[in-house]
Amino acid sequence: MNEILNGMLTSGTLIVAIGAQNAFVLKQGLLKNNIFWVVLVCFLCDVLLMCTGVLGVGTAIKNNTFANVGLAIVGGLFLLFYGFKSLCSALSSSGAIDISTDSKLIPIHQTILLTLAITLLNPHVYLDTVVVIGGIAGTLTFDQKVNFLIGALIASFVWFLGLGYGARWLIPVFKKPIAWKVLDFGIGFLMFWLSYQLIQFALETL
Repeated sequence: MNEILNGMLTSGTLIVAIGAQNAFVLKQGLLKNNIFWVVLVCFLCDVLLMCTGVLGVGTAIKNNTFANVGLAIVGGLFLLFYGFKSLCSALSSSGAIDISTDSKLIPIHQTILLTLAITLLNPHVYLDTVVVIGGIAGTLTFDQKVNFLIGALIASFVWFLGLGYGARWLIPVFKKPIAWKVLDFGIGFLMFWLSYQLIQFALETL
């Protein structure tokens, strides 16, 4: 039971930090845009990555300079593009986005691909799920690892489910045009900052 609790606390502490993935899930929740699939994909990615880390692959990835630099560059460029897109949206929108219907939903396959890109092209997700969680689990016995992993995955599932569907409580606020502009500006600058950090990391690592 202690290992399950430790897994929940460790995963929860890492996953709650505001980042590209959480900002994306929040916005899709506000738009009611295929949020079930967004939440499911985010959780399944955590299942894959946390299992990978707990099984001991985290150290190998951490020590692979090529993998770290490659992920940092690709992720940085993607976040730069997504940030630019968010700023353009903030500058060009003239009214509140209609969130009362599903008429603006993008196709499910596009939603899934975008969620995968936001999640897997960000090296921070590997640092948190594979390296940190995998490193902590590396000090445990096999049975303790299983319990630790269960706790970590419970925290992931609860967080993404709450973030995605809980965002709907904020819908009255986002019926105002200014709220969407502030959110898009905030997401855009966050993406730029994360992109800068990743590219700087890649340059320093080379």
